[in-house]
Amino acid sequence: MTTVDTLQPTEAKYEEMESMLCNTSGSVPLSERFRILFTLKNIPNDRSVEIIGKALKDDSALLKHELAYVLGQTGNLTSIPILNEVLADAKEHEMVRHEAAEALGALGQLDSLPVLEQYLQDPSTAVAETCELSIAKIKYDNDPKNKEEREKNHSAYSSIDPAPPAVNTQSIPELEAEMTNTKLPLFERYRAMFALRDIGNTEAVESLAKGFNDNSALFRHEIAYVFGQMQHPASVPSLTEVLKRPNEVHMVRHEAAEALGSIATPEVFDLLKEFQTDQEIVVRDSVVVALDMAEYETSGELQYADGLQKDHHDNMHSLKLA
Repeated sequence: MTTVDTLQPTEAKYEEMESMLCNTSGSVPLSERFRILFTLKNIPNDRSVEIIGKALKDDSALLKHELAYVLGQTGNLTSIPILNEVLADAKEHEMVRHEAAEALGALGQLDSLPVLEQYLQDPSTAVAETCELSIAKIKYDNDPKNKEEREKNHSAYSSIDPAPPAVNTQSIPELEAEMTNTKLPLFERYRAMFALRDIGNTEAVESLAKGFNDNSALFRHEIAYVFGQMQHPASVPSLTEVLKRPNEVHMVRHEAAEALGSIATPEVFDLLKEFQTDQEIVVRDSVVVALDMAEYETSGELQYADGLQKDHHDNMHSLKLA
């Protein structure tokens, strides 16, 4: 069967997807809009970018942050002006601005450096830290000295991450020490984090879970993101604890909810349902999408978007074009 990334939709199909993603009718479920988004991700041309950009006028911070994420993953440089505009909007939700800054890092253009540097002292710590990370990643990607390392350093996951896995440190205890060392640059700590992800065993999960004690909300949210990629059942207890934390910030709890939906062990369904009426709308929306993901994970069906916490790993399948 032919998947969406090998087909070019007709203009009528693009218009249908635009109408659904932008919820023109006002009645398209959030979970369905996410599936449309990641269908477009797998067709990373200018028309898809245009549609995603239009959807950034939506009211849902969860959807908009995922729109920005996808723009970074497309590799399509026509996304850059859209992302610059989102990052510059001080009234935009910090989760959305953070994702725009991260997406600029994923696109890896030197021209983005002066843009990102403007926000290194942003009032939002998450935005400022993301800009720091993206600056370091762009410099890494464009440094000829890193060419050989980049060619050899292939992650097991298809996502363009905020930092490449570390290569000079191999043991789990050493990687954990680097990841939790707050005296190191954030970029180096992330490299250790993603190296632990790529090891992928229970011991690595236990080391990664210690990152939930970090002072940085951005760092804690990235640990949850990584657990969503790994889908390791051993991460369920720590993700559960984070989701239940009464004083945890929304961007961390939302990422924990999505990761649990990705893992989809039997206890996850009832747990997520407990948060369907959470006081934080970003968490409530994440639970809607997470339950949808969990249902697909356990249904045996092969149709879901290759995105969210799922691209965030590889084993979700693209929606097929009608």
